Amino acid sequence: MTEIVVPAVGESISEVQISQWLKKEGDWVSAGTDLVDLETEKASVQVSAPADGYLVKILKPNDQFATVGEVIAEFQPAAKGAAPSNGAAAPAGSPAPTASVSAPAATAPAATAPAEGAPRVMPAAKRMMEDQNVSLSDVTATGPGGRVLKEDVARAASSTAPASSAPVTKHAASSGALEPAARPMQTAVATTTVSPSNTGLQQGTPNRSEEIKPMSMIRRTIATRLVQAQHNAALLSTFNEIDMQPVMQLRNKYRDAFNEKHGVKLGFMSFFAKAACEALKRYPSVNAEIRGNNVVYRHYYDIGIAIGGGKGLVVPVLRNVERMSFADIERTIAEYATRAMANKLMPEDLEGGTFTISNGGIYGSLLSTPIVNPPQSGILGLHAIQERPIALNGQVVIRPMMYVALTYDHRIIDGREAVSFLKTIKEVIEDPSRLFLEI
Repeated sequence: MTEIVVPAVGESISEVQISQWLKKEGDWVSAGTDLVDLETEKASVQVSAPADGYLVKILKPNDQFATVGEVIAEFQPAAKGAAPSNGAAAPAGSPAPTASVSAPAATAPAATAPAEGAPRVMPAAKRMMEDQNVSLSDVTATGPGGRVLKEDVARAASSTAPASSAPVTKHAASSGALEPAARPMQTAVATTTVSPSNTGLQQGTPNRSEEIKPMSMIRRTIATRLVQAQHNAALLSTFNEIDMQPVMQLRNKYRDAFNEKHGVKLGFMSFFAKAACEALKRYPSVNAEIRGNNVVYRHYYDIGIAIGGGKGLVVPVLRNVERMSFADIERTIAEYATRAMANKLMPEDLEGGTFTISNGGIYGSLLSTPIVNPPQSGILGLHAIQERPIALNGQVVIRPMMYVALTYDHRIIDGREAVSFLKTIKEVIEDPSRLFLEI
């Protein structure tokens, strides 16, 4: 028997959260296949099978926490089709029926493995199934990916309510209160057992149940860092607006040629990353940070790009943007976005960074005040592009306009520098030829 333990996933990280088991107890997996997603305070990592064999027992279910080095599962190396040496059966409550431990060795793999395509039962639904004594075969899964939800169990409990109405009525009378987990089943039998004073529990009453889940590691880290930024920095925001027509025309003109040559789409973020790099060179305090009583000025430009990942907002870092081409920037951002959605970003992808760009416009945000990512001193917020009437050369014209915001640490960045920084961004984007002429 081989123990699956939490590996060391980064310096100073001592605790992880079980994000999701990718295999079930009794599954046979090949060597190198991912068994479980572990979520750290910075990113998600996967633990793979050490050899061909069976995942015999899961010791830490989804959402629970574990420390580095802690055993979270038991694994039995074995060839495909061979029985695990201990003949372990799948645990109680697994989706498919299993054979007893004394079953013949030749049939052990078929008995221990869950039925092919068996639905995944969410933790809250599993608890309700146990409380209501509902079998998985009676439940119709309606959740994403065929998952069994609490509502599915409630419907199954309603269909079997007449057979269990007596014990439910007895329990309600003896306790004097209804347990939250039992509400869906008791609502189903309320039409025959409820008294006139309890008419509020009749069928059709809105669902007022609650579900408590632990905050994820990444979300806890986000919360801690944002509160830290609010408490430890003197944050102030300044705004401007940019006429996006020049960049949009340039992008439309060369989009197909760019994609054909580099194999990646030409987006707006590469223009803003290059514009930010130019502005940071002119106003180095925006690229600096406070360490104790000192100000550290960085002569390199590592720009973080905020991306909405599978577990929340993450900020992977583009290293040395001053040396990257437009294609390098777009290709790296696309790779980060793909890995973020699959929860496969590594801690080193998120470390460091001297400045951050956050594009809330892709979600429809028109204006916002982003929060600085400490220990950085500035963050650029991009917003939705909207056609608006503006005055240009004495004429009212319709142009695609974008509001931009710079939130900065007023302890080391003066208002004049912040306004001038944002004005530089505006000038470069409205005349992108500046990026190539370096003026």
